[in-house]
Amino acid sequence: MGRPLIGISTYWEASARYRVWDMPAALLPAGYPRIVQAAGALAVMLPPDDPQAAREAVARLDGLVIAGGEDVDPSRYSAEPHPRTGPPARERDAWELALIEAALASGTPLLGICRGMQLLNVALGGTLVQHLPDEVGHTGHAEADGIFGSHRIFPVSGTRLAAALPEPVDVPTFHHQAVRRLGSGLIPSAHAADGTVEAVELPNARFALAVQWHPEMADDPRVLSALVMAATDAAQTVG
Repeated sequence: MGRPLIGISTYWEASARYRVWDMPAALLPAGYPRIVQAAGALAVMLPPDDPQAAREAVARLDGLVIAGGEDVDPSRYSAEPHPRTGPPARERDAWELALIEAALASGTPLLGICRGMQLLNVALGGTLVQHLPDEVGHTGHAEADGIFGSHRIFPVSGTRLAAALPEPVDVPTFHHQAVRRLGSGLIPSAHAADGTVEAVELPNARFALAVQWHPEMADDPRVLSALVMAATDAAQTVG
């Protein structure tokens, strides 16, 4: 068989400038498709669509990545918005939640990144810390706007994440929200030094893993390689 096909969620931007143009666009930072390609797969972008189309879209994929981005709408986990929570992206929330549901229902290998981890947690009934400095007393999980920070994460022994990253590693990070109450069936598979959950996974799924950091900003495709391996195995099983 050929290389597995990995879908990556994208988002609408009302105004994007490139060359002589300034117009609405479906955007995805280039690091996402590049790291998927570096891990040995084909990458395809999935802009927001009718949530009813999610099952059809996922059925054509070998694996799915839910990318980082805006804060999840707090109403999705029955919370009032914190003053520091960003404006809701309701269309994107609905589309990506539908993609997650379709992937979990079909057993399609799934990787969430940053917002994608938070959304997976919410999809399974979990809640979020809306402004992490309120909880940990520092801003070590993000630098200034538009600048990625770095901190060390500690994988939990025996987890799928630890199989991909067996040792503590410094990771690129930019987030001010995090998991509070874990969603149904999820287990933590990495922590930061301050106790923040940095990765979660569904141990009984074929492959359902999410990380709080941004592997697409690092020269380390191991997490994506684990997704691609699972997608390859899943495609061969179906074939």
